[in-house]
Amino acid sequence: MINFIYALIPVVLITALGWLLAHRNFLPADGWRAIERLVYFIFFPALIINVLASASFEIVPWAMVLVLIGSQVALAAMGLLAKRADDGPRKGSIIQSNVRWNTFVGLSIASALFGEPGLALMAIAVAALTPTANVISVLALTHFARDSGEQKPHVVMDMVRNPLIIGCVIGIALNLLGMAPTGIAEKVLDILGQATLALGLLVVGAAVDLEAFKRAGHTTLTWSAVRLLGFPLVALAAGLMLGLPADSLAIVMIAAATPTASSGYILARQLGGDATLSANLVAVQTVFSVLSMPAIYALYLLTVG
Repeated sequence: MINFIYALIPVVLITALGWLLAHRNFLPADGWRAIERLVYFIFFPALIINVLASASFEIVPWAMVLVLIGSQVALAAMGLLAKRADDGPRKGSIIQSNVRWNTFVGLSIASALFGEPGLALMAIAVAALTPTANVISVLALTHFARDSGEQKPHVVMDMVRNPLIIGCVIGIALNLLGMAPTGIAEKVLDILGQATLALGLLVVGAAVDLEAFKRAGHTTLTWSAVRLLGFPLVALAAGLMLGLPADSLAIVMIAAATPTASSGYILARQLGGDATLSANLVAVQTVFSVLSMPAIYALYLLTVG
Protein backbone atom coordinates (compact mmCIF):
# COMPACT_ATOMS: atom_id res chain seq x y z
CA MET A 1 0.00 0.00 0.00
CA ILE A 2 2.90 2.35 0.77
CA ASN A 3 4.16 1.78 -2.79
CA PHE A 4 0.80 2.89 -4.18
CA ILE A 5 0.84 6.07 -2.09
CA TYR A 6 4.37 6.80 -3.32
CA ALA A 7 3.17 6.30 -6.88
CA LEU A 8 0.07 8.46 -6.39
CA ILE A 9 1.70 11.46 -4.67
CA PRO A 10 3.81 12.56 -7.71
CA VAL A 11 0.70 12.23 -9.90
CA VAL A 12 -1.26 14.47 -7.52
CA LEU A 13 1.57 17.01 -7.25
CA ILE A 14 2.11 17.31 -11.01
CA THR A 15 -1.65 17.58 -11.59
CA ALA A 16 -1.84 20.28 -8.90
CA LEU A 17 1.07 22.08 -10.58
CA GLY A 18 -0.88 22.09 -13.83
CA TRP A 19 -3.86 23.63 -12.07
CA LEU A 20 -1.65 26.25 -10.38
CA LEU A 21 0.04 27.22 -13.64
CA ALA A 22 -3.32 27.57 -15.38
CA HIS A 23 -4.81 29.43 -12.41
CA ARG A 24 -1.89 31.88 -12.47
CA ASN A 25 -2.20 32.30 -16.26
CA PHE A 26 1.32 30.99 -16.80
CA LEU A 27 0.09 30.05 -20.27
CA PRO A 28 -2.92 31.40 -22.13
CA ALA A 29 -5.83 29.04 -22.73
CA ASP A 30 -4.70 28.56 -26.33
CA GLY A 31 -1.29 27.45 -25.04
CA TRP A 32 -2.83 24.69 -22.92
CA ARG A 33 -4.95 23.56 -25.86
CA ALA A 34 -1.82 23.40 -28.03
CA ILE A 35 -0.01 21.26 -25.44
CA GLU A 36 -3.04 19.00 -25.13
CA ARG A 37 -3.11 18.60 -28.91
CA LEU A 38 0.60 17.73 -29.00
CA VAL A 39 0.18 15.13 -26.27
CA TYR A 40 -2.93 13.65 -27.86
CA PHE A 41 -1.68 13.46 -31.45
CA ILE A 42 2.10 12.99 -31.08
CA PHE A 43 3.49 12.07 -27.66
CA PHE A 44 0.81 9.67 -26.44
CA PRO A 45 0.63 7.60 -29.68
CA ALA A 46 4.45 7.40 -29.69
CA LEU A 47 4.42 6.01 -26.14
CA ILE A 48 1.68 3.50 -26.96
CA ILE A 49 3.41 2.28 -30.14
CA ASN A 50 6.77 1.86 -28.44
CA VAL A 51 5.37 0.06 -25.39
CA LEU A 52 3.00 -2.29 -27.23
CA ALA A 53 5.44 -3.09 -30.04
CA SER A 54 8.12 -4.29 -27.62
CA ALA A 55 5.88 -5.76 -24.90
CA SER A 56 6.39 -9.39 -24.01
CA PHE A 57 3.03 -11.12 -23.64
CA GLU A 58 3.05 -14.89 -23.32
CA ILE A 59 -0.62 -14.74 -24.18
CA VAL A 60 -2.83 -11.79 -25.05
CA PRO A 61 -4.68 -10.88 -21.81
CA TRP A 62 -8.12 -11.32 -23.33
CA ALA A 63 -9.72 -11.93 -19.93
CA MET A 64 -8.46 -8.54 -18.75
CA VAL A 65 -9.84 -6.88 -21.88
CA LEU A 66 -13.20 -8.59 -21.36
CA VAL A 67 -13.37 -7.45 -17.72
CA LEU A 68 -12.58 -3.85 -18.62
CA ILE A 69 -15.07 -3.58 -21.48
CA GLY A 70 -17.75 -5.51 -19.60
CA SER A 71 -17.41 -3.23 -16.57
CA GLN A 72 -17.49 -0.18 -18.82
CA VAL A 73 -20.72 -1.32 -20.45
CA ALA A 74 -22.21 -2.05 -17.01
CA LEU A 75 -21.45 1.52 -15.90
CA ALA A 76 -23.07 2.85 -19.07
CA ALA A 77 -26.18 0.82 -18.24
CA MET A 78 -26.20 2.33 -14.73
CA GLY A 79 -26.24 5.77 -16.34
CA LEU A 80 -29.40 4.81 -18.20
CA LEU A 81 -31.06 4.39 -14.79
CA ALA A 82 -30.68 8.09 -14.02
CA LYS A 83 -34.02 9.39 -12.80
CA ARG A 84 -36.41 10.88 -15.32
CA ALA A 85 -35.47 14.40 -14.25
CA ASP A 86 -32.02 13.65 -15.64
CA ASP A 87 -33.30 12.64 -19.08
CA GLY A 88 -31.93 14.55 -22.04
CA PRO A 89 -28.53 16.25 -22.09
CA ARG A 90 -27.89 15.54 -18.40
CA LYS A 91 -28.30 11.81 -18.90
CA GLY A 92 -25.91 11.86 -21.86
CA SER A 93 -23.26 13.59 -19.73
CA ILE A 94 -23.78 11.12 -16.87
CA ILE A 95 -23.31 8.12 -19.15
CA GLN A 96 -20.18 9.65 -20.69
CA SER A 97 -18.74 10.34 -17.23
CA ASN A 98 -19.38 6.73 -16.23
CA VAL A 99 -17.43 5.21 -19.12
CA ARG A 100 -14.50 7.59 -19.60
CA TRP A 101 -11.28 7.27 -17.61
CA ASN A 102 -8.11 9.29 -17.19
CA THR A 103 -5.43 7.50 -19.17
CA PHE A 104 -2.62 9.79 -17.99
CA VAL A 105 -3.31 9.04 -14.33
CA GLY A 106 -3.61 5.31 -15.03
CA LEU A 107 -0.39 5.13 -17.05
CA SER A 108 1.56 7.18 -14.52
CA ILE A 109 0.57 5.01 -11.56
CA ALA A 110 1.04 1.74 -13.46
CA SER A 111 4.50 2.82 -14.59
CA ALA A 112 5.55 3.91 -11.09
CA LEU A 113 4.26 0.71 -9.46
CA PHE A 114 5.16 -1.97 -11.98
CA GLY A 115 7.62 -0.45 -14.46
CA GLU A 116 7.60 -1.51 -18.12
CA PRO A 117 5.39 -4.62 -17.60
CA GLY A 118 2.76 -2.47 -15.88
CA LEU A 119 3.00 0.17 -18.57
CA ALA A 120 2.49 -2.50 -21.24
CA LEU A 121 -0.60 -3.89 -19.49
CA MET A 122 -2.01 -0.39 -19.04
CA ALA A 123 -1.44 0.23 -22.75
CA ILE A 124 -3.61 -2.83 -23.39
CA ALA A 125 -6.22 -1.21 -21.14
CA VAL A 126 -6.01 1.90 -23.32
CA ALA A 127 -6.56 -0.25 -26.41
CA ALA A 128 -9.60 -1.88 -24.79
CA LEU A 129 -11.29 1.08 -23.10
CA THR A 130 -10.69 3.93 -25.55
CA PRO A 131 -12.81 2.70 -28.49
CA THR A 132 -15.66 1.61 -26.22
CA ALA A 133 -15.62 4.89 -24.30
CA ASN A 134 -15.71 6.91 -27.52
CA VAL A 135 -18.55 4.92 -29.05
CA ILE A 136 -20.71 4.94 -25.91
CA SER A 137 -20.03 8.63 -25.21
CA VAL A 138 -20.87 9.83 -28.70
CA LEU A 139 -23.98 7.66 -28.94
CA ALA A 140 -25.23 8.72 -25.50
CA LEU A 141 -24.55 12.42 -25.95
CA THR A 142 -26.10 12.61 -29.41
CA HIS A 143 -29.09 10.40 -28.52
CA PHE A 144 -30.04 12.41 -25.44
CA ALA A 145 -29.10 15.83 -26.85
CA ARG A 146 -31.74 18.36 -27.74
CA ASP A 147 -32.09 18.31 -31.51
CA SER A 148 -30.23 21.34 -32.82
CA GLY A 149 -30.66 20.40 -36.45
CA GLU A 150 -26.90 19.96 -36.89
CA GLN A 151 -25.40 16.88 -38.49
CA LYS A 152 -24.42 14.25 -35.93
CA PRO A 153 -20.86 12.87 -35.96
CA HIS A 154 -19.92 9.60 -37.63
CA VAL A 155 -18.85 7.32 -34.78
CA VAL A 156 -16.92 4.86 -36.95
CA MET A 157 -14.96 7.61 -38.72
CA ASP A 158 -14.17 9.28 -35.40
CA MET A 159 -12.75 5.98 -34.15
CA VAL A 160 -10.70 5.44 -37.31
CA ARG A 161 -9.15 8.90 -36.91
CA ASN A 162 -8.53 8.60 -33.15
CA PRO A 163 -4.74 8.83 -32.65
CA LEU A 164 -4.79 6.61 -29.53
CA ILE A 165 -6.61 3.85 -31.37
CA ILE A 166 -4.27 4.23 -34.35
CA GLY A 167 -1.28 3.99 -32.00
CA CYS A 168 -2.68 0.85 -30.36
CA VAL A 169 -3.30 -0.82 -33.72
CA ILE A 170 0.20 0.01 -34.98
CA GLY A 171 1.89 -1.13 -31.77
CA ILE A 172 0.01 -4.43 -31.59
CA ALA A 173 0.58 -5.09 -35.30
CA LEU A 174 4.33 -4.50 -34.98
CA ASN A 175 4.42 -6.80 -31.97
CA LEU A 176 2.59 -9.61 -33.76
CA LEU A 177 4.86 -9.23 -36.81
CA GLY A 178 8.00 -9.25 -34.67
CA MET A 179 8.95 -5.81 -35.98
CA ALA A 180 9.46 -3.82 -32.77
CA PRO A 181 11.22 -0.50 -33.48
CA THR A 182 14.98 -0.62 -32.97
CA GLY A 183 17.89 1.80 -33.24
CA ILE A 184 17.02 5.37 -34.17
CA ALA A 185 13.30 4.66 -34.58
CA GLU A 186 13.09 3.23 -31.06
CA LYS A 187 15.04 6.17 -29.63
CA VAL A 188 12.80 8.73 -31.32
CA LEU A 189 9.65 7.04 -30.04
CA ASP A 190 11.19 6.73 -26.58
CA ILE A 191 12.06 10.44 -26.39
CA LEU A 192 8.61 11.45 -27.60
CA GLY A 193 6.95 9.03 -25.21
CA GLN A 194 8.86 10.37 -22.21
CA ALA A 195 7.06 13.69 -22.59
CA THR A 196 3.63 12.07 -22.41
CA LEU A 197 3.04 11.52 -18.71
CA ALA A 198 4.38 14.80 -17.35
CA LEU A 199 2.67 16.98 -19.96
CA GLY A 200 -0.48 14.87 -19.83
CA LEU A 201 -0.81 15.32 -16.07
CA LEU A 202 -0.15 19.07 -16.35
CA VAL A 203 -2.95 19.31 -18.91
CA VAL A 204 -5.25 17.30 -16.63
CA GLY A 205 -4.58 19.75 -13.81
CA ALA A 206 -5.02 22.79 -16.03
CA ALA A 207 -8.46 21.52 -17.06
CA VAL A 208 -9.76 21.23 -13.48
CA ASP A 209 -12.25 23.99 -12.73
CA LEU A 210 -12.53 24.38 -8.96
CA GLU A 211 -15.48 26.73 -9.44
CA ALA A 212 -17.27 23.72 -10.93
CA PHE A 213 -16.28 21.78 -7.82
CA LYS A 214 -17.82 24.45 -5.60
CA ARG A 215 -21.15 24.42 -7.42
CA ALA A 216 -21.48 20.63 -7.45
CA GLY A 217 -24.93 19.50 -6.37
CA HIS A 218 -26.67 16.25 -5.53
CA THR A 219 -26.55 14.88 -9.07
CA THR A 220 -22.82 15.53 -9.42
CA LEU A 221 -21.95 14.01 -6.06
CA THR A 222 -24.15 10.94 -6.59
CA TRP A 223 -22.84 10.07 -10.02
CA SER A 224 -19.25 10.88 -9.07
CA ALA A 225 -19.57 8.29 -6.30
CA VAL A 226 -21.07 5.80 -8.76
CA ARG A 227 -18.16 6.35 -11.15
CA LEU A 228 -15.31 6.36 -8.61
CA LEU A 229 -16.59 3.38 -6.62
CA GLY A 230 -18.92 1.52 -8.98
CA PHE A 231 -16.52 1.07 -11.88
CA PRO A 232 -13.69 -0.53 -9.84
CA LEU A 233 -16.07 -2.62 -7.72
CA VAL A 234 -17.78 -4.05 -10.80
CA ALA A 235 -14.35 -4.65 -12.37
CA LEU A 236 -13.09 -6.35 -9.21
CA ALA A 237 -16.07 -8.69 -9.09
CA ALA A 238 -15.73 -9.54 -12.79
CA GLY A 239 -11.97 -10.02 -12.49
CA LEU A 240 -12.35 -12.41 -9.58
CA MET A 241 -15.04 -14.37 -11.42
CA LEU A 242 -12.74 -14.83 -14.43
CA GLY A 243 -9.71 -15.59 -12.28
CA LEU A 244 -7.49 -12.75 -13.51
CA PRO A 245 -3.82 -12.97 -12.45
CA ALA A 246 -2.87 -10.54 -9.70
CA ASP A 247 -0.89 -8.23 -12.01
CA SER A 248 -3.70 -7.97 -14.55
CA LEU A 249 -6.28 -7.41 -11.81
CA ALA A 250 -4.14 -4.62 -10.33
CA ILE A 251 -4.04 -2.83 -13.69
CA VAL A 252 -7.80 -3.28 -14.09
CA MET A 253 -8.40 -1.76 -10.66
CA ILE A 254 -6.10 1.20 -11.28
CA ALA A 255 -7.68 1.96 -14.66
CA ALA A 256 -11.22 1.65 -13.31
CA ALA A 257 -10.48 3.78 -10.23
CA THR A 258 -9.17 6.80 -12.15
CA PRO A 259 -11.52 9.79 -12.47
CA THR A 260 -13.39 10.49 -15.68
CA ALA A 261 -11.40 12.19 -18.45
CA SER A 262 -11.40 15.99 -18.63
CA SER A 263 -11.99 15.78 -22.39
CA GLY A 264 -15.58 14.81 -21.58
CA TYR A 265 -16.44 18.47 -20.99
CA ILE A 266 -15.37 19.44 -24.51
CA LEU A 267 -17.26 16.56 -26.10
CA ALA A 268 -20.40 17.32 -24.09
CA ARG A 269 -20.26 20.93 -25.25
CA GLN A 270 -19.79 19.89 -28.88
CA LEU A 271 -22.44 17.16 -29.00
CA GLY A 272 -25.28 18.73 -27.04
CA GLY A 273 -24.69 17.24 -23.62
CA ASP A 274 -24.93 19.14 -20.35
CA ALA A 275 -21.50 20.81 -20.43
CA THR A 276 -21.90 22.36 -16.97
CA LEU A 277 -22.68 18.99 -15.40
CA SER A 278 -19.74 17.43 -17.26
CA ALA A 279 -17.39 20.11 -15.89
CA ASN A 280 -18.76 19.49 -12.39
CA LEU A 281 -18.25 15.73 -12.72
CA VAL A 282 -14.67 16.15 -13.92
CA ALA A 283 -13.77 18.54 -11.07
CA VAL A 284 -15.40 16.52 -8.29
CA GLN A 285 -14.03 13.18 -9.46
CA THR A 286 -10.50 14.53 -9.98
CA VAL A 287 -10.41 15.94 -6.45
CA PHE A 288 -12.08 13.02 -4.66
CA SER A 289 -10.09 10.38 -6.56
CA VAL A 290 -7.10 11.36 -4.40
CA LEU A 291 -8.97 9.61 -1.56
CA SER A 292 -10.94 6.96 -3.46
CA MET A 293 -8.02 5.50 -5.42
CA PRO A 294 -5.97 4.49 -2.35
CA ALA A 295 -9.14 3.01 -0.81
CA ILE A 296 -9.83 0.96 -3.93
CA TYR A 297 -6.24 -0.25 -4.14
CA ALA A 298 -6.33 -1.22 -0.46
CA LEU A 299 -9.45 -3.28 -1.21
CA TYR A 300 -7.59 -4.96 -4.07
CA LEU A 301 -4.69 -5.84 -1.74
CA LEU A 302 -7.07 -7.28 0.84
CA THR A 303 -8.80 -9.32 -1.85
CA VAL A 304 -5.68 -10.85 -3.40
CA GLY A 305 -4.03 -11.31 -0.01
